[in-house]
Amino acid sequence: MNSAAPMNRTAQTEHVPEFITQNAVAQQAVADAVPTFWIAPKHLREAMTLLKPQYPLLHDLFAIDERLRKHRDGQPAADFTVVYHLMSFRLNSDVRLKVALQGDAPHCPSISDIWPVANWYEREAWDMFGVTFDGHPNLRRILLPPTWTGHALRKEHPARATEMDPYSIDQDKLEFEQEALRFVPEEWGMQRKSDDSEFMFLNLGPNHPSVHGVFRIALQLDGEVVVDAVPDIGYHHRGAEKMAERQSWHSFIPYTDRIDYLGGVMNNLAYVLAVEQMVGITVPPRAQMIRVMMAELFRIASHLVFYGTFAQDVGQMSPVFYMFADRERLFGIVEAVTGGRMHPAWFRIGGVAQDLPRGWDTMVREFIDSMPARLDDWDRMAMRNSILKRRTQGIGRYTLEEAIEWGVTGPGLRACGLDWDLRKARPYSGYEQFEFEVPTAEGGDCYDRAVVRIEEIRQSLRIIRQCVDNMPEGPYKSEHSLAIPPPKDRTMKDIETLINHFLSVSWGPVMPAGEGCFPIEATKGQNAYHVISDGGTMSYRTRIRTPSFPHLQMIPLMTRGLMVPDLIAIIASIDFVMADVDR
Repeated sequence: MNSAAPMNRTAQTEHVPEFITQNAVAQQAVADAVPTFWIAPKHLREAMTLLKPQYPLLHDLFAIDERLRKHRDGQPAADFTVVYHLMSFRLNSDVRLKVALQGDAPHCPSISDIWPVANWYEREAWDMFGVTFDGHPNLRRILLPPTWTGHALRKEHPARATEMDPYSIDQDKLEFEQEALRFVPEEWGMQRKSDDSEFMFLNLGPNHPSVHGVFRIALQLDGEVVVDAVPDIGYHHRGAEKMAERQSWHSFIPYTDRIDYLGGVMNNLAYVLAVEQMVGITVPPRAQMIRVMMAELFRIASHLVFYGTFAQDVGQMSPVFYMFADRERLFGIVEAVTGGRMHPAWFRIGGVAQDLPRGWDTMVREFIDSMPARLDDWDRMAMRNSILKRRTQGIGRYTLEEAIEWGVTGPGLRACGLDWDLRKARPYSGYEQFEFEVPTAEGGDCYDRAVVRIEEIRQSLRIIRQCVDNMPEGPYKSEHSLAIPPPKDRTMKDIETLINHFLSVSWGPVMPAGEGCFPIEATKGQNAYHVISDGGTMSYRTRIRTPSFPHLQMIPLMTRGLMVPDLIAIIASIDFVMADVDR
């Protein structure tokens, strides 16, 4: 049994600067027990400057449209709210600031000069809610096209095509859209020339194999040297957060699978934990351990994709075929257990969809018994290869301080030497019962980011073996009335159960008003769902904090002064999927 330390609630209040407690408009009680202070916009920058030494990670920044919300007891009047979630590794604690904004065109001070990672988060809040961040260096759309009209996460904006006029485009609109696509270097913060040379501009993506999906990078080159590399995202945006407001609490679960689409049920886990925390649902021990086992299987599946494509991007063709073959073996287990493969949507609020099938343990044991030797073979094939080492060692390096400044979490952070993993620091779903190590490296380069992820595969195998050896008996779901519907066979025995089942499936449960965030250690870093209920059958606001979004923002810092082939190795080492960025 590990002696994992729980989240330090005492440190959260002790280390909040007196300036904030004295100038707070209100303090809000939330389900996750994170101290949440409302402060006036004029105090925001000073408050954030004072908080940064103790809470150096800006974990998330997002907005809320408050205009239709009914249950806001104890909260100051606001048309829109901007939320800042800060995290401390040393204290193992969080603090949250909220700023109430008024009017249809709200303004808020920018903190992008205090936290560089805030740049993209503020652009997203402007894009989706129309919040203007005064002092932002380049406040323009980031996820939606530059010609988009309105702000998509405002309550008045339609969520379905049936609520809008049929799409059409005439010649004038076509020319307008084409003109908006024209590349103007100055709009991207670039210069056309320096004192002694003219720069070349190269478009990488959005459909180039090396950018791993619909992702575009505008390159400013001096010969073959990268002067700047500006990421352009949003080509995969599908409005997942908007859909959360139009689906019942249960029916939104399949949408989460499509966020980090390589992470499978890992996406379900963060969401259901957030909802369970908000309403106080206790998950049975068997269901918790099943969740852990399936989540770690998907961690391995995701890392196998990373491993194979990482080697492929720097010139090795063979490893990806071996690793995808083992990923197929793993999906055979997932299919036998859940009925699905990549996107089983199998976790439920209160547990899992069904119990484990007969013979599950035999399949899992065969897989985990064979994998260590195969990892040894791949290590000799790929990681010890001299060409791969020359392409990745010393390339794309960043320091621990830079990683925290830019919001890096997960393997990318641990590759800089920080032993931080939420499964250890803040164990959830029973992770405190498991013996495993947190892999780290020291160099913070492309090679070290791969080393950490490969060792994580071995640790996941270790966790899964403990699940197989110690799987408890008992129910696979909670009996809580707001959890998953009662078993179908019981609906034939009494009318009350039948009605409950019908309402749970058709309308979904009515969740009491509340709010809270639950972060987990996902495949690519810290994933978190911040959910708000206004006492209805659907979420009032669901914020999805994904690790890939801040990671891509760091590309310019990692690539300046290097060569174009180095950029490809850097992209390969980040391990992202664009659905996790754009949502």
